[in-house]
Amino acid sequence: MTNPDTLTSSGTVAFIGGGNMARSLIGGLVARGRSAQAIRVAEPVAALREALQRDFDVTASDRAVEAAEGAETWVLAVKPQVMREVCAELTARAQATRPLVISIAAGITTDQLDHWLGGGLPVVRAMPNTPALLGAGITGLYANTHTNASQRDRAAGLLEAVGPTVWIDDESRMDAVTAVSGSGPAYVFLLAEAMQAAGVAQGLTPEAARALVQQTLLGAATMLTRLEEPADVLRARVTSPGGTTQAAIETFEAGGFRELVARAIAAATERGRQLSAAND
Repeated sequence: MTNPDTLTSSGTVAFIGGGNMARSLIGGLVARGRSAQAIRVAEPVAALREALQRDFDVTASDRAVEAAEGAETWVLAVKPQVMREVCAELTARAQATRPLVISIAAGITTDQLDHWLGGGLPVVRAMPNTPALLGAGITGLYANTHTNASQRDRAAGLLEAVGPTVWIDDESRMDAVTAVSGSGPAYVFLLAEAMQAAGVAQGLTPEAARALVQQTLLGAATMLTRLEEPADVLRARVTSPGGTTQAAIETFEAGGFRELVARAIAAATERGRQLSAAND
């Protein structure tokens, strides 16, 4: 865990883009003691800009260069397809002020960002996931060779405003981070959909099935995070020989459940690589 003082003593942060993830990070920073006066946002959509100003009392404008002026840390939170254009607008200021650059855009590498911003900059690539919207996310982080230890701490401290962080030493593994945790919530939602539908098929009302599935997934996730035992031990503990759980688990295994999950993660990882290549 990063020293919490990092959050309050690392100067001004400029968010380039004010969408949902940026909003979550801003809210988390303010909740953890970061001064709203030390946060700026560039967001072209007036309604989003006004909401950020109203809800967090941050300074917001419609121009990236204006928000970035004097900021020691930039958080690039725009869509991947417009990232190169945004970086081109910021290149001169980036070279003049040498900020720490943190990107939360999927599929954009640190080399691409560094090149688009003129070169020689500390760049951290971050992959948070959507539970960050509730302060319950997790973020994979990778830093390029221009990033020093203090800047790594600063980046981790910022992202830890919405949940824990995990450093990745090889940037090529960031596509796997995206596949496992970035896309991962959707896999859980798909499982919830399937369990609810199966419960209804067995005679439960939709309301009862939904309540049972929601609390079951919450309870299981809580056990995974709070208990020391790994997932396989927890699974074995609830699977009595010859019981109902064993019947279900054997059906999953016979249907190739593990292999299907492995193929899904591999497909998501490969798609991340393709997206990165498309931005070269």
